[in-house]
Amino acid sequence: MSKREQPLLHAAYGGPGWRPREKTLTNELGNIWGQCGQNSEYMPLKQVILHRPGAEILNDDPNSAQMLDKLDLERAQAQHDAIAQAYRDNGITVHYAEPSGTPTPNQMFMADVLFMTHEGVMMARPASEVRAGEERVAASKLAQLGVPIVRSIGGRGTFEGADAMYLTPDQLFVGRGLRTNDAGAAQITATMEQMGVSTVQVDMPVGSMHLMGMLRLVDKDLAIGYPVRLVHRAVEACQAAGYHMHFLPDVDEAVHGFGFNFVTLGPRKILMAANNPNTQAFYEGLGIECVTVPVDELGKAAGAIGCLTGVVERELI
Repeated sequence: MSKREQPLLHAAYGGPGWRPREKTLTNELGNIWGQCGQNSEYMPLKQVILHRPGAEILNDDPNSAQMLDKLDLERAQAQHDAIAQAYRDNGITVHYAEPSGTPTPNQMFMADVLFMTHEGVMMARPASEVRAGEERVAASKLAQLGVPIVRSIGGRGTFEGADAMYLTPDQLFVGRGLRTNDAGAAQITATMEQMGVSTVQVDMPVGSMHLMGMLRLVDKDLAIGYPVRLVHRAVEACQAAGYHMHFLPDVDEAVHGFGFNFVTLGPRKILMAANNPNTQAFYEGLGIECVTVPVDELGKAAGAIGCLTGVVERELI
């Protein structure tokens, strides 16, 4: 019998020279794959993805685009540029996602269309027809960056990235409500379980948008909640994980000034909306360093810094 007729003599069939793939996907990030990933909400932020708003945000009927008011394009762009520069000033790499055609009005809200895990990105499936397809724009750019896509929500599932957050490296919150339905939450849960991460599902109150707007984790032991709206299950899970819970003292600034719509740059350091004196003083009283930028024009589109920012990479725990 010739060597050709003996398959186990060839590496192609598992014979001598066969090299099994032994590294985990996490260990391949930054090598085979692009550098990316996170397993917390507070470790140093290293890369983000944004979409700079353009003429697509101009609309005579803001409500039809799920916005609160008409926007001034020049002011909105200037404020968005200031957010990007604040990231750069803090050593964070900024990537831009640009569609080949005309973007949807809400394309700038990048946090909603993706959720980064420690193995790669889960692509969202926005709940509103107005936003259908925004995830394709993000997926295209992330693919260019070499980010592995570990899941895309399918079927009748809906999921928006701002409804998920790491409680600990092996435990994840998923908010179920207007933007993330049961089918979407089930898909997230199944995928995270394959990664060794359990999920805590919490219901979102009627009239709320995302879990991001109810709870923020700023350090390994510091959590800030939205009073009245944050459910007991979330508070209990935070406390069980070793977080000290604090609640916003000024809901008016959260609603009208987007004082709670921030991004954690690193342990006890945040990028937040300017002109929220009571909220900023509260944060600083907790030992949080606050970097501020104005977002009053962008806020007319019903979102601010946290909503605008897709996290590509944080330092892993």
